[in-house]
Amino acid sequence: MGKGFYIGKAVGIVGIILCAGALATIIALSVVYSQEKTKSNNQVSPTAGGTTANPPVTPSPSNEPWDKYRLPKTLVPDHYNVTLWPRLTLNTTTGLYIFTGESSVEFKCAEETDLILIHSNKLNYTKLENDHLARLTSVNSGDKAPSIKYSWLQGVTQYLVLQLNGKLVKDHRYHLDTEFTGELADDLGGFYRSEYQEDGITKVVATTQMQPTDARKAFPCFDEPAMKAIFYITLIHNHGTVALSNGEVKESSNVTIEGHNVQKTTFEPTEKMSTYLLAFIVSDFAFINNTIDGVLIRIFAKKSAIAAGQGEYALNKTGPILKFFERYYNSRYPLPKSDQIALPDFNAGAMENWGLITYRETALLYDEKFSSNSNKQRIATIIAHELAHMWFGNLVTVKWWNDLWLNEGFASYVEYLGAHEAEPDWNVKDLIVLSDVHRVFAVDALASSHPLSSREEDIQKPAQISELFDAISYSKGASVLRMLSDFLTEEAFTEGLQTYLKRFAFGNAVYTDLWDHLQMAVIAHGINLPDTVKNIMNTWVLQMGFPVVTINTTTGVVSQEHFLLDPDSEVTAVSPFNYEWIVPIKWMKTGFIQEPQWLRSKSATIIEMKAPLTDWVLANLDVVGYYRVNYDQGNWNRLVDHLKNNHKLIPVINRAQLVDDAFNLARAKIIPTELALDTTKYLNQERDYMPWESALSNLDFFYLMFDRSEVYGPMQNYLRNQVTPLFDYYKNMTDDWSKVPDGHMDQYNQVNAISMACRTDLEECLLLSKTWFNQWRTTSENKIHPNLRSTVYCNAIAAGGAQEWEFAWTEFQNTTIAIEADKLRFSLACTKQPWLLNRYLEYTLIPGMIRKQDATSTIVYIANNVVGQSLAWDFVRARWSYIFTEYGGGSFSFSNLINGVTQRFSTEFELQQLEKFKAENSEIGFGSGTLAVDQSIERTISNIKWLTENKENVLNWFNTAL
Repeated sequence: MGKGFYIGKAVGIVGIILCAGALATIIALSVVYSQEKTKSNNQVSPTAGGTTANPPVTPSPSNEPWDKYRLPKTLVPDHYNVTLWPRLTLNTTTGLYIFTGESSVEFKCAEETDLILIHSNKLNYTKLENDHLARLTSVNSGDKAPSIKYSWLQGVTQYLVLQLNGKLVKDHRYHLDTEFTGELADDLGGFYRSEYQEDGITKVVATTQMQPTDARKAFPCFDEPAMKAIFYITLIHNHGTVALSNGEVKESSNVTIEGHNVQKTTFEPTEKMSTYLLAFIVSDFAFINNTIDGVLIRIFAKKSAIAAGQGEYALNKTGPILKFFERYYNSRYPLPKSDQIALPDFNAGAMENWGLITYRETALLYDEKFSSNSNKQRIATIIAHELAHMWFGNLVTVKWWNDLWLNEGFASYVEYLGAHEAEPDWNVKDLIVLSDVHRVFAVDALASSHPLSSREEDIQKPAQISELFDAISYSKGASVLRMLSDFLTEEAFTEGLQTYLKRFAFGNAVYTDLWDHLQMAVIAHGINLPDTVKNIMNTWVLQMGFPVVTINTTTGVVSQEHFLLDPDSEVTAVSPFNYEWIVPIKWMKTGFIQEPQWLRSKSATIIEMKAPLTDWVLANLDVVGYYRVNYDQGNWNRLVDHLKNNHKLIPVINRAQLVDDAFNLARAKIIPTELALDTTKYLNQERDYMPWESALSNLDFFYLMFDRSEVYGPMQNYLRNQVTPLFDYYKNMTDDWSKVPDGHMDQYNQVNAISMACRTDLEECLLLSKTWFNQWRTTSENKIHPNLRSTVYCNAIAAGGAQEWEFAWTEFQNTTIAIEADKLRFSLACTKQPWLLNRYLEYTLIPGMIRKQDATSTIVYIANNVVGQSLAWDFVRARWSYIFTEYGGGSFSFSNLINGVTQRFSTEFELQQLEKFKAENSEIGFGSGTLAVDQSIERTISNIKWLTENKENVLNWFNTAL
C-alpha cells in the first residue's frame, strides 16, 4: 500500500444519534434484503450476531476456535468463484446502496475436522440447505460431505462458523456455497461506494480496498495472506458502466436477472494470490492505454480527467518503470495487463492490487496547469512503489502481517530507484534521506517505538494489524534495506533478491528467507562482512530504535548508544541485543573518503587520527547508515567553521545531515542547543535544497515550542535575515518571479525561499503573495504557478479575513481538479480567524463538505496553525466518540490525527489534558492510533523538559546571533 496521509452536537446527543443511526441501518438493511431476495424470511442479520439451529453456548472468555482471530490450519483454499452485483442507485425506501453476491470456494482438508471457519464481516446471508447459512458438498466422487449441524456468525472475530455432524476427510476437497447481501457503504473499506460530481450529475463508483482485513466484507473468504488461491470473478453491472478486476475480461454479455436487463462480465482467473490483493470496480470511467512488450497498460479515471489529458503522465511513466523492475528483479512482469485507476474516494495513497492498482486522484493524475513539481514527483514515486509490489509482495507475499515492514519497507526503498528511472534528471534517490530516514528518526527515537518485526502471536486482531501501517514499517524499513544494499553492494543485493523471488514465486515467505538468499549472494561474490547478513540485520530488525555513533577525533575511539529524544524516558521493551547494533561506518577526513569500518561493540578504536588539528572528520557519508553521528567538541567546531567558510566541500546530503543530527542531539541533551543553532549561521550562503529543507524541518520544532512566547520575535528576526539572500537569489534567477527554475531541487527550494520569507514576515514576500492572490480573486484568472500555489494561498489567507477565506472555499467547492482542491484545502487552514477555523473543523465531519479520506489531514492542518491548535484539540476531544464510531479505523488515520493535534504540547496542563483524554476514552478505544497516544504523551513530557532547560539560552542566542 502506498503511503497515505489523510457535528456541532454535544457528546451525549451524538451518542444517541449514533445508536439511533445503527438501529435504522439494521432496519433498512432488513427491508432491502426482503426486496432483493424471495427467501427473506430465512435471513439472519449479521449486525445482530444472529444464529441458526441454536449453536452451542460457550463460557466467556472462551478458548473455542471461533473466539480466536487466526484461522486454524485445517482447511486450505484452492479457488473461489465469486459473482457480485453492486447497485449504483440508492434504494429510496431504505436510503442504502447495496450489493448482492454468490460465492463458491473449493478447499482441501489438511487436517481432519468437524468445523469450518471462514472470515465474514458485515454480510447478511440467505439461508440455503436445511435452513443454514451455507451449503457444503464434496468434490471427490463417491464421497458425501457431512451435513451442517449449526451455522452462525461470530461478530467479534468476524467468522461464518459451520459446525458439522461429521468430520471432513484429510486430503479430500469440498465446496462451500453461500449467497449474501452487503451494504455498499462509503466507509472506504472492503467493497465500498465512491461518489463524485460530473456534468452536474452525482455519479457512483463501486470499488474495493481489501488490505489488510476487508476482503471478508465483500464475500466470505479465508482472509489471511498465506491462504493464497485462484479467483474467478464475475461482475453484474448496468449497461454503460465498465467492470474491472485483477484479470482480463474473458467475456461480457447482456443478461436479464430478476427482471433487470444488465451486463455480465466474467474475468480470466487470477494467478494464485492473497485475498488482500483482490480488486473489482464498476464505474463509467474512461481510459487511455498503451502496450509495452505485450503488456497492456491502461489508466482509468473520470471522463473529464481523461479528456483533460490528466492520465498521460502516468501512462508515459508506467512503461519505463515496469521495464526497470523487470531488469531489477530479472523477472518478467507476471500478468498480461497493468490497470491503474484514480478514485475520488480512497483512504490510502494507493493500493497494489495485482493487475488493478487503485490510487487517490492526486497520486495518479497530473495536469501541468494545476500540478506542482512535488505533485509530479509523488505520482512517479507512488507508481514505482506500487509496481515494485507486483513482484515483492504480490508474487512473493509475507506469511503473516508481522512481517509487513519487509513488504512496505522494500517498496518504499525501491520507489526511489523506479522514479529515478522515470525521471533521471531529478536526482530523486537522494531525497529518501529527507522523506524517510529523517522522518522516521523522529518516531524511532521515542521509548514507545517498536521493532520492525513483531512476534506473530502479538499481531492478531484487525486493529493490531492496521497499527503496523506506520512510519516504522514504511520508512525505517526503507532505510535499513537501503543500508543493507549499500554495504552488500547493489549487485549482490539484487542477485539475492532475484533468487529469493524465484524460489518463493506464487507463495509466501518470512523476512529471514530473504536474509538466507542474500547470504548466498555474499558468499558467491566473496564479500567480506563482520558477520552473517542475518546476524547483522537482526540487530536492526528485532530491536526498536537506532544508535548515536560518537566519534572522538582525538583518540580514534568510536562508540554507540541507544539514541533517545528524551534520555530520561524509561525504556521498558527488552532488547535481544541490549540496544547494540552492528554498524557500518563510511567516513571522510577533510574532504577525502576513507576506508569503511564496522562497529561491532559498545566502543572500539577503529579510526586512525594521524593528522593536524585542523583536519575534520565526517561520518555516515550520504546517510546510508541508519544512525546519528556525534563528535567531540573540537570536531564539531571545525565542521561548523567549515560550513561557514567552504560549505560545498561537504557533500550536500551530509550538510543536511549535520543540521538534522545537531538539532536532534541537542534535543537529547547530548550537545548544547546553541551548537545546533550554530549550524544554521551559514544558511545565508546556502542555495541547495536539501540543507535548507533539513534546517526548516528542524526549525519547525522551534516554532511549535516558541510561537506563543517571547522567543518568537527575536527568532523571526534572525531567520528573516538568513532567508532573505535565498529569497533574493530566486527572485533574480526567475526574473522577478516570471519564470520557473530549471532544476528539480531548485524548484523545491524556490518554494522554501518564498514560504520562509513570508513566514518570517518579510514585507516584500507578503505583498507578493497578497498581490497574486487578489489578482486571481478580482480577475478570476489564476496566474500563480502550481509550484507556488500552496504557500501563496496560505499566506494570503493568513493575512486576509473572511473575504479571502470565502473566496478560497468557493474555489475549493467548485474545482474539479483534485490536486487543486488539495492545495486549497491546506490553505484554508491558514486563516487567523478563530471562527473560520471552528467552522472549518465542523466541515471535516460532513462528507459533503470534506471527503472522509481528507478529514484527518484537514484537522491536522488546522492544528498546525498556532491559532487553530487549541481549537483542533478541543474539537477532537469533544467528538472522539463520534469520530471513532462513525468514521471507523478504515477511514480515519488515527495515528496521524493524534500526533498532529498534540505536536505543539509543551506544558503540564496540556500533558494532563492528554492523559485525561487517554483515560476517558479507553473504553471507546483509539484503533490504529493506540500507540500514537503513548508517543504523544512521551513527546509532550520531553517538550516540557526541553523548554524548561533551553528557553532562556535560546532567547539569548537569537538576541545575539545577528
